[in-house]
Amino acid sequence: MITGELKSKIDRLWDAFWSGGISNPLEVIEQITYLMFVRRLDIVEQAKENKANRTGRPVENPIYTDETKPLRWSVFINESPESMLTRVRDGVFPWLRMLGGKDSTYAHHMKDARFTITTSNLLTKAVDMINGIDMGDKDTKGDLYEYMLGKIATAGQNGQFRTPRHIIQLLVEMMAPQPGDEICDPACGTAGFLVASAEYVERTHREALLEPTRRQHFNESMFHGFDFDNTMLRIGSMNMLLHSVENPDIRYRDSLAESAAGEADRYSLILANPPFAGSLDHDATATDLQKVVKTKKTELLFIALFLRLLKPGGRAAVIVPDGVLSGSTKAHKDLQKLLVEGHKLDAVVKLPGGVFKPYAGVATAILFFTKTNSGGTDSVWFYEVTADGWSLDDKRTPLLSDSKLGPLIGDGELSVAEHAKNNLPDVLARWRRRNASEQERGRTEQSFCVPKSEIVAQGYDLSFKRYKEIVHQKVEHRVPRELMDELARIEEDIQKGMSELKGMLG
Repeated sequence: MITGELKSKIDRLWDAFWSGGISNPLEVIEQITYLMFVRRLDIVEQAKENKANRTGRPVENPIYTDETKPLRWSVFINESPESMLTRVRDGVFPWLRMLGGKDSTYAHHMKDARFTITTSNLLTKAVDMINGIDMGDKDTKGDLYEYMLGKIATAGQNGQFRTPRHIIQLLVEMMAPQPGDEICDPACGTAGFLVASAEYVERTHREALLEPTRRQHFNESMFHGFDFDNTMLRIGSMNMLLHSVENPDIRYRDSLAESAAGEADRYSLILANPPFAGSLDHDATATDLQKVVKTKKTELLFIALFLRLLKPGGRAAVIVPDGVLSGSTKAHKDLQKLLVEGHKLDAVVKLPGGVFKPYAGVATAILFFTKTNSGGTDSVWFYEVTADGWSLDDKRTPLLSDSKLGPLIGDGELSVAEHAKNNLPDVLARWRRRNASEQERGRTEQSFCVPKSEIVAQGYDLSFKRYKEIVHQKVEHRVPRELMDELARIEEDIQKGMSELKGMLG
């Protein structure tokens, strides 16, 4: 977890950026990210040098040459503030733009990147703060990002890029990416879903990635992310490179406006939380998506897009507004029917309303489906998440210790009281039993399965509340005579009390 001391440092640095004339929150994050990236490169190089010293072999794939050694973080931070500013502005940054080769995804997005820190004082403050971060701890870096993104006051455009990391981890753990997958996020933002997928594959298939062709696929053709914000593309590319994915396919694309014909039937796994901006003009929407579902609603168009992008047998886990599940317009009903009848709808996981605070309190759910083009839905697994481990107010403070948060809690299980604060481990465990014991669960439980026939009978409504049964507590009713007698006794007691009070006052 990010410490109070680090939060205080970030707050002071944030104020320094504002005082220095950099007031766009995303630009602040971008500049801090560049510097974090430069420091991380130096740490990676140090690890390579240590390995070379232990083995007595040359440094493997060195990042720096003798000529670029002065551009290392550990070197330039010891220079005077003015010299450091000159070094970073005129040396480090031009070198960064070419890192990874002229044809790499990273170099493509970095070519337009700008270093906007103009004073040595501001650069010194930023360097000092970043020097105090444990860059070897991916969680610390993630927490830092979360805290910085949390400082963005407006929801709308900026808020679309943030999905809580524990929710991302839940989706990735449930989908369990494999080394042969081609994974896509058509609205990738900072590439959180792709980074988490890369971490999962490295953790669970370490030996498979030792095979050269598998490793090449991991580095060059496994991960695909689209966005139409160049800042996000740069941050996402750096994020992937920091997580050992050398040349991911992160590129500019307005997913809803451009035809998906060239990408159709390509990906085996889609993980996404796309921005739902309301509606688009018909003229601004790709015609091939309009053929799937005729609508201007972005939440429906994105589902249509995912179905186009997936190859037959491909799977998707995507976050959607509740309206996708229960909407009653013709477009909503057509899409709901398409998921149930035309493909295989696997599950609907309802999320609590505060998951995306402070950005928005909109009700959301996760849809899990498999593209088949031939149906296959037998039953749909439903789960209602009532707690995700954090408070559901704007502060989003943790309710449990670090070891009890997220979908993975190590050894043991959460107690009943702990489960009431964090449902995510239970979601993951029951998801894995959805075709077995979960089929027998009653409708009063937190999770249960609903047969396709019932969903059809309900007009393809996919909302959890449509199928949940409420347990009504048995109330014992008293006969009228008993109630009248008790009221008479109460009235008698009141009169007696009034008489005693008059006696005391008289």
